[in-house]
Amino acid sequence: MAFRILKNLRELPSLASNFPVGYCQGTLLSPARFTRPGNVLRFSRQSRQPPRIESFAPRETIGPTGIVNEAGYIDPSKLWKSFVFTVAFSTGSFIGVTVWEYETIRSRAMAALRKKLSTNWFKERLRSSRQEVEQWRKDVDEFWSRLTPGERIFVPICALNILVYGLWRVPRLQPMMLRYFASNPAAKAVCWPMVLSTFSHYSLFHIAANMYVLHSFSHAAVATLGREQFLGMYLSAGVIASFASHVLKTVTRQPGLSLGASGAIMAVLAYVCTQYPDTQLSIIFLPMFTFSAGAAIKVIMGLDLAGVMLGWKVFDHAAHLGGAMFGVFWAWYGSQRVWPLREHFVRYWHEMRGPTKK
Repeated sequence: MAFRILKNLRELPSLASNFPVGYCQGTLLSPARFTRPGNVLRFSRQSRQPPRIESFAPRETIGPTGIVNEAGYIDPSKLWKSFVFTVAFSTGSFIGVTVWEYETIRSRAMAALRKKLSTNWFKERLRSSRQEVEQWRKDVDEFWSRLTPGERIFVPICALNILVYGLWRVPRLQPMMLRYFASNPAAKAVCWPMVLSTFSHYSLFHIAANMYVLHSFSHAAVATLGREQFLGMYLSAGVIASFASHVLKTVTRQPGLSLGASGAIMAVLAYVCTQYPDTQLSIIFLPMFTFSAGAAIKVIMGLDLAGVMLGWKVFDHAAHLGGAMFGVFWAWYGSQRVWPLREHFVRYWHEMRGPTKK
């Protein structure tokens, strides 16, 4: 489902131009039958026998289908491992973007200081000019300068997702992709797939829809949060959504593979809709019907909650709901109370880095 903005936000002048808003759902991958001629996994449509384990989605899915050796049993004790990794990775994400923010400010200050004090400024300027003459670098610089702050975050994330999508197309890599780029609480590798799966898409429609939605919301979210805080929230939301999926699968004893950026994107969507609930939206194919962003996120989260309670198997509703809840949390509490706490770490990092050298 895709939306578009009908009214501009007074609180955010940079959003004067309308931007499309979208909602995309990930998938809970269903175990289906694979044949394995050689080392290549191929889907077999000839066999009509029922699968050995329960099917969690229709046969036509937007992700890879296949039986893996680790898909049968979920050890409940692994939830602690997933929980510890979720907390550690989320904390590490915010520490990482804090260091990035500090180093960016520091490097800009040092560049300005050297430009003002250096006696060899003219030679350095000539050296820099010779490098900028290269046509490829000029083209990249011009392209990058035309991007909005939100697009400068979106482009690397999108490029990484496209790269992983391309890796799925290599038959020899599919066993590795199934192990590390699809989240499954029954697998031997539990932790890192919780992160890597948020950059993993098997279907062209899946990645196209998710990247469209991310592009739609990234401008508003980055303009409000800043690129560092946005990236920390996005990465943390992805692993939190995976953990929510693990919890539901463990409780219901229903293993399965999940992949896609929908959980992290749901956090971005929920944050923007919570911050600007009065923004008027409409379905792109039905522009005559309008509704507020606040109502939209309530309906979306309500559907995902119903999917969790009623056991719908088409999408990974637990991951969607976990990501959306984190986005609402960050809008109401995280950006005001949690993000400012980074100042304590910044002071420690500044002391460890030592004084600047001229």
